[in-house]
Amino acid sequence: MPKVFNVTGMCIPEEHYMVNIDGRLREIKKLVDAGKYFVMNRARQFGKTTTLMALEKYLRDDYFVVSLDFQMLGTGEFENENTFALSFARMFLRAVRISQAALSETCRKILEEIDKNICEERTNFRLQRLFENLSGFCEAADWRIVLMIDEVDSVSDNQVFLDFLAQLRVYYAGRARQQTFYSVILAGVYDVKNLKQKIHPDKAGRMNSPWNIASDFKVDMSLPQDGIAGMLREYEADYHTGMDVELMAGLLYGYTSGYPFLVSRLCMLMDEEVCAKESLEAKRFAWTKEGFLEAVRMILSEKNSLFTSMIGKLTDHPELDWMLQELLFTGKNLVYDSDVTAIDTAAMFGFIRNRNGNIAIANRIFEMRLYNRYLSTAEIQRKELYKESLWDRNQFIAEGHLNMRRILEKFVEHFDDLYHDSEETFIEEVGRKYFLLYLRPIINGTGNYYVESRTRSLGRTDVIVDYRGERFVIEMKIWRGNEYHMRGEEQLIGYLDDYHLEKGYMISFNFNKKKEIGVREISIGNKRLIEAVV
Repeated sequence: MPKVFNVTGMCIPEEHYMVNIDGRLREIKKLVDAGKYFVMNRARQFGKTTTLMALEKYLRDDYFVVSLDFQMLGTGEFENENTFALSFARMFLRAVRISQAALSETCRKILEEIDKNICEERTNFRLQRLFENLSGFCEAADWRIVLMIDEVDSVSDNQVFLDFLAQLRVYYAGRARQQTFYSVILAGVYDVKNLKQKIHPDKAGRMNSPWNIASDFKVDMSLPQDGIAGMLREYEADYHTGMDVELMAGLLYGYTSGYPFLVSRLCMLMDEEVCAKESLEAKRFAWTKEGFLEAVRMILSEKNSLFTSMIGKLTDHPELDWMLQELLFTGKNLVYDSDVTAIDTAAMFGFIRNRNGNIAIANRIFEMRLYNRYLSTAEIQRKELYKESLWDRNQFIAEGHLNMRRILEKFVEHFDDLYHDSEETFIEEVGRKYFLLYLRPIINGTGNYYVESRTRSLGRTDVIVDYRGERFVIEMKIWRGNEYHMRGEEQLIGYLDDYHLEKGYMISFNFNKKKEIGVREISIGNKRLIEAVV
C-alpha cells in the first residue's frame, strides 16, 4: 500500500508521510538519561502520541520502557482508590508482558506475585500496595525502567488521580533510598502545574505536593521547515508532481508555524481534495501555490477535530475569548506574562506564543480561523456595515480580478455615513474590526485574508489578502500626526518590497476635524499607494 498523510491517531513511518523526528528524540533522551520526571505538554494533536511511540523504540536499547495510556481506563476505574490501583496494576502488567525487553527470572516471579496480589486483595489493593509492588519490580529488574503515561490529563475531576500523582512523586523522589522508576514521562495538554486547574480549579492552593517535582520540558515539537521539505521530497519521489519543494515547505511552515496537525491536514487536502482527479495535471496543480491556497480555503471552512476543540476551549474560558479578540482587532501589543491566567491558558492550549515578549497568535491558520469566528456571530453580522457589504459585493469583481481601490472607496463612504459622530475610543477599538467585517463577504469562498502579526506595532496592522493568485497589502493605522504618518508610508513601502509588489493600500482612521475624507493615490519612488482617509 502507498503511504498517505495522516491526521488521526499515531503516525507510523512505514504507512504515513511524516517529518523525521530523530532530532527531537535525541533531545528528549537527554532528559531521560538525566533521570528526569517531566511532562510532555503540548496542545491537542501536536504529535505527542507519535513522539511517545517513537521514543519507546528509540530508548529500547538502553532502558526498559513501560508505556501506558490513560485513555484505556474508563471513568469508573477512577471511582475510588481500590478500583484505580487494580486497573493500573493490570495495565502495567499487560504493558510489561507485551514489551520486547528480556526479563530476569526474579522479575517474572514478581510479576506473578503482583498478579496474585491483585486476585487475593481485590477489595484491599490500594495505592500504597500498588507502589510497593511496582518498587519491588524495579528493584529486581536488570534494566533502568522508564515509565511513560500518555493522555495523563484525560481523567475527569477526582481526588484518586491526585493521590496517584502524589504517590508517584514520593516514590520517584525517594530513588536514593529505594529502587524505583529511573525516569517518568507524562504526556497531555496540561502540564503538571496546570493539571490542578483542570481537576480542581477552585482548590488549587491545597495541592502543592504532586506538582513541584517536574522538570521543565522545553523541547520544540513543532515541525521545522527543512523537516517538512524532507517529507515532501519523499512524496515527490513517489508521485513526480514537479512541485517546488522549498516553496511548498515555506508555504506550509509560514501558515502553520509547524503545527503538526495543520501541516498534515493541508498536505492531505492537496493530495486528496484539491487534486480531485487522478491525472498528473491535477497532481501538478495541487502542489502549486494556487493549489495550496485552495487547501487553505478548505481547511478554514471545515469542522475538524482540532477546530472543534479550540471552540470548546473558548466557550469554557470566556476570559481567553476576550483576550484573543482584544489582540486581533485593536492592533495593540499585549505583553506576554505567564502569571496572567488567560495568557498561561492560551499558551497551554496552543492559541498563542511568546514573540519577543509580546503575545502573538500561534500561527496564521489559527488567526484566520479566529477572525472568521469573530466576524461570523449573529450580533456582528447584524451591523449595518456588513449589510452594506452584502449589497455592494458584486461591484468589486471584474473578469476575476478584485478591485481593492473600489472596496476602500465604498468602505470610506459607508463608514462615514454610519459612524462619523462616533468617539475616538470607539474608532480605535472597532475600526479594524469593521473593515475586516466589510471585506469578508466580498472575498468569502474565493480569497483568504490574514493580519501580518509582525507589523502589529506602533498602532499599525497590515492585512494581507490573497485573491485568485493576486496579493494585496492593506495597512490600517490610527492617525497620530504627519511625521508618524510618513513613517507608516515608509514601512508599508518596505513591506511591499518584501512581497515584491508595486502597489499598496492604506486606511487611516483620522480624528482631525479638518481631515479630508476620501481615497487618493500617491507615488513614492516606484511604488503607488492608494490611501483611504476615514
